[in-house]
Amino acid sequence: MAGFPQSIPFFTKSPIMLTIDNLHATVADKPILKGLSLTINAGEIHAIMGPNGAGKSTLGYTLGGRPGYEVTGGSVTFDGQDLLALEPHERAAAGLFLGFQYPVEIPGVSMVQFLRESLNAQRKGRGEEPLSGGAFLKLAREQAGLLKLDADMLKRPVNVGFSGGEKKRAEMVQMGILDPKLAILDETDSGLDIDALKVCGEGINAIMRRPDKAVLLITHYQRLLDYVKPDFVHVLAGGRIVRSGGADLALELEQQGYEGVLA
Repeated sequence: MAGFPQSIPFFTKSPIMLTIDNLHATVADKPILKGLSLTINAGEIHAIMGPNGAGKSTLGYTLGGRPGYEVTGGSVTFDGQDLLALEPHERAAAGLFLGFQYPVEIPGVSMVQFLRESLNAQRKGRGEEPLSGGAFLKLAREQAGLLKLDADMLKRPVNVGFSGGEKKRAEMVQMGILDPKLAILDETDSGLDIDALKVCGEGINAIMRRPDKAVLLITHYQRLLDYVKPDFVHVLAGGRIVRSGGADLALELEQQGYEGVLA
């Protein structure tokens, strides 16, 4: 029997990046996540949308390992590892990045110092050599240019005196420098004007839209998805995902509101 023609390609499914199985979590003993399940493959961008109080930020904080967010059931596997067994710094070194809705200010610590220490701490956690000062500055300037952030701002204390848009762009610069496998971005579009929204959206695409990376994008609005086209959109309500679809689901939410879609 003749074999298969060599010209026929064999396609393999992208590896699974993140698997959340029946996740339950509480905050101050109050149940917030109530059986949430989700699978994200490498190369995919997933958007999570939902009404206030649905558990969107709780999901991000729980995956990031923020203290006070207690997992009471379920499992999370990230890149083949038990994510919930790792400390927050170990999750970061493994390639997880959490972007905050409201980036904090850190007086007395310069952006460039903070970013270099963060990067080299992660490299050390992976058994890699630290990046030299010159190599780091070159990388930082490249990422700042990509996000149209004045390189001189890297000399200032972390987020101190930054506008809302500057804080979000600075956070995207941090993401570009750390180069994570999975970025969980909690309402990156919050507080952005039209120009900053476009810059951040293009930055997310440039940094994270690759076959070996993935993004979980938490947002309220369609507007960011005009720039960061998601492969999947999920509606989170009552602590679990109640509906999933393609990018058109976000448009449906924009037109009908959560109440109309959930009904």
